[in-house]
Amino acid sequence: MVERRPVKPGELMGLAAAAGQEARVAAARRRMAPIRLTEEERRICTDELAEQFAVGRLDEDELHARIDRLNDAVTHADLQPVFAGLPTPSLYQPGPRKPSRWRWAAFAGAVWLAAPFFLTGLVLLVFGREVAAAIFGLPALLWTLVAYRWAAGKSKRSRRP
Repeated sequence: MVERRPVKPGELMGLAAAAGQEARVAAARRRMAPIRLTEEERRICTDELAEQFAVGRLDEDELHARIDRLNDAVTHADLQPVFAGLPTPSLYQPGPRKPSRWRWAAFAGAVWLAAPFFLTGLVLLVFGREVAAAIFGLPALLWTLVAYRWAAGKSKRSRRP
């Protein structure tokens, strides 16, 4: 009988993220399949093969054979046998995402919602009600800061070197 250990939610999320990444890479390969290769893409693929050789996944004869196939390739579909059994080349890896305009529109809405509370806090501060000013003003500032960080796309992952 096989002993089963409980699955943690973090593991499931990691597996789901990896599956989503693989699906995006496969979709990019399918979209690019009929498109002709450029010289820059060939150079990138040659660098990838050289890296696989340096790591030890390819021997010298196989490297030369794959580079010959790469030089004979016309479209992206012709690259599949070149990279068979190797990690996906960086051509198909999705680049970093930029925050979209709708995030900045949502940020403007968050500021619009926070402004009356912040102004109420300022008025209360002027009249000597520091506790009431803090109750109104500080959450509005915090709300605006969180909305800005979300709209700018800053997360813990993007701040790491």
